[in-house]
Amino acid sequence: MFWRSRGRRRFGKKMGGYGLFFWRDPFWEPRVWLRRMFRIAFMLLILAITVPPALVLVYRDFAPPGTLLMVFRMFEGEGIRKEWKPLEKISRHMPAAVIVMEDNLFCEHDGFDWAAIFEAAADQVRGEGALRGGSTISQQTSKNVFLWPGRTFVRKGLEVPFTYMIEWAWGKRRIMEVYLNVIEWGPGIYGVEAASRHYFGKSAGRLTRREAALLAAILPNPRRWSASNPTTRIKRRANLAQARMRDIGLLAACAR
Repeated sequence: MFWRSRGRRRFGKKMGGYGLFFWRDPFWEPRVWLRRMFRIAFMLLILAITVPPALVLVYRDFAPPGTLLMVFRMFEGEGIRKEWKPLEKISRHMPAAVIVMEDNLFCEHDGFDWAAIFEAAADQVRGEGALRGGSTISQQTSKNVFLWPGRTFVRKGLEVPFTYMIEWAWGKRRIMEVYLNVIEWGPGIYGVEAASRHYFGKSAGRLTRREAALLAAILPNPRRWSASNPTTRIKRRANLAQARMRDIGLLAACAR
């Protein structure tokens, strides 16, 4: 035992000051590996605690460079068309259109539409369909910017802290700005500026009420539907959006 202990001290000294971390003991001792696993787990825990809030604070003032969905689509062979557009340079009709179609209570809730969530949970208990959203614009933003696409319980669970963080750190106006700039609006099309140019050949700042309604109408399935060549179903959805937009008033005030 004395010889082994002295050998470990010499080994640590040979490695310089690093003997206190990974190289203090010989590789073949199981307790060394266990100690390393604990250290690695501790470092990963620290990263998991500190990195997400740091990213939230960074993206409060800087545009996210991309999303995991964009990366996945690239590996599938798609290109990326996107151009960041500040909210003040986006047509005022666009926030109103996505609010009436995606999240009527956007300006009022704390990030979650609890009634819709409980309804979705009840459907699961009754066995009435697959796991579905009840997702607010805030939840969709946190998913797009910080998480991966999918409908698993793990991913939905991780939305919760991110959604609360962006609600607290960003506020509604910034959430809407990021949302409009990162969501998928067609194969390889991300953000309202790229969508506006693709479907209507104009900047997002020049979108009319009808065009904004058409863009919002295709959001449930933008890879299948087209805003410039709408089906009868999309036209009906756009008509509904336009009707609601005329009466939205204060419901969209936080996003202007």
